[in-house]
Amino acid sequence: MGELKPGWRRVKLGDVVRLNKETCKDPDAEEIERTIGLEHLEPGDLRVRSWGEVSDGTTFTNRVRAGQVLFGKRRAYQRKVAVADFDAVCSGDIYVLESKDPARLLPDLLPFICQTDAFFEHAVGTSAGSLSPRTNWTSLGQYELALPPLAEQRRMLAALEECTGLVEAAKRLNQATWNVLDSSLTAWAAAASERRALQDLCRVPVTYGIVKAGLHVDKGVPYIRVADITAGPRLTMRTMLRTSAEVSQAYARTILEEGDCVVAVKASRGVVGQARWICGRLAGANISRDVARVAPCSSIDPRFLYWSLRTSAFMYGIQARETGWKGDSLREITIAALRTVPVPWVPMDQQIQVARRMAELESAALHSDTHLEATRRMARAAIEAVLGG
Repeated sequence: MGELKPGWRRVKLGDVVRLNKETCKDPDAEEIERTIGLEHLEPGDLRVRSWGEVSDGTTFTNRVRAGQVLFGKRRAYQRKVAVADFDAVCSGDIYVLESKDPARLLPDLLPFICQTDAFFEHAVGTSAGSLSPRTNWTSLGQYELALPPLAEQRRMLAALEECTGLVEAAKRLNQATWNVLDSSLTAWAAAASERRALQDLCRVPVTYGIVKAGLHVDKGVPYIRVADITAGPRLTMRTMLRTSAEVSQAYARTILEEGDCVVAVKASRGVVGQARWICGRLAGANISRDVARVAPCSSIDPRFLYWSLRTSAFMYGIQARETGWKGDSLREITIAALRTVPVPWVPMDQQIQVARRMAELESAALHSDTHLEATRRMARAAIEAVLGG
């Protein structure tokens, strides 16, 4: 830290923040209904937006009261900090923090302090363990920060809460744009004049790709995995694995052409991507064993096929034909079954209209993604500018 401003003091976190060790062994008796695990804390999001239910059973005993700050002490590099706005019990991998004295540190400023780069660097630097590193309160409490006077804290908090409000507004806009896309997709699929089996809309048999890709080759042929499909429009060739040209040619049946779609048949079953939209240069790429190639015939517009495969009607068809235990992440659909899944279909002129409209809505949704990310970066920059020093 550099020279302090007049009125500011250098303090240790443990001087102004208390680790709350309150426990609750009978949540029902205290009318606590919710549980909070690490999976419920989203990096960079100060709100707890999801939770578990005590009624489903829990071993958590750490008591959380509304307004307290939650910090994920396991894998601190994930930057999980949030404020609970309800009572709960939480995982032992979460520290429950609060200001010792609101006259020294405003309670609402604490979560912003815990979001600074310097705080996380200290937390990560004091973590121990290889597979699942954890920081401890003794070390975390030694973190030094510059504490401004109370009046300055209030001014800082007002500015930071303005930034948080902008992020929340961007989130609402983002969710609304994706909801419009989803509802529009559902509406036109329900109104489609007929359904056709997937294979009837393809110029070659629907089939899966490379069984064994062999060793990774830096300058070989890229091939799409399920993880690549879920990356959606942001997928680039730099993130893809590559196999040799010899292996790819052995599976020439699944070498992609422009306009082809790809469908996951394992894990994220039914997740869809289109070669021309996933990446501008994917023609000539191949696919993995867990992915199927869907090559549209002349009676269906490739863009329309893509959107047809993203409808809930198509997903229901996938789920109805899956094999394996219900709820098991290893459930899959066979190629033979995939070929029979019904797909919403309309005449060509309507296909073009639907594809154009959905592309417009997706463009707006992706633009809102970009806006949300930019707003988040602005908020983080504001936290660093106000508290980082």
